[in-house]
Amino acid sequence: MAMQHSVAGSGLADILERILDKGIVVAGDISVSLVGVELLTVRLRLVIASVDRALEMGIRWWEADAALSQDAAKLRAENAALTERLARLEAALLPEGARP
Repeated sequence: MAMQHSVAGSGLADILERILDKGIVVAGDISVSLVGVELLTVRLRLVIASVDRALEMGIRWWEADAALSQDAAKLRAENAALTERLARLEAALLPEGARP
């Protein structure tokens, strides 16, 4: 029985490994104008890299993203409590006639 080896598969894996190792940046702008008036601008910035490479480049947005944090629910509850507390304090500072 002869073994078959996928050259295309290993080539794709090599390319992907190189892209993740070195990183790649894709940037572009799309602008929609009508009679000289700009209606819409879309700015696209895409960085493809491994996590290690991203850290080397100083990219670490996932560390501060509450949605990706294990404490996301706790942070949302804390934010709601602080918002409610602030509203009560602001209401207490209003003059007597202006209170709701």
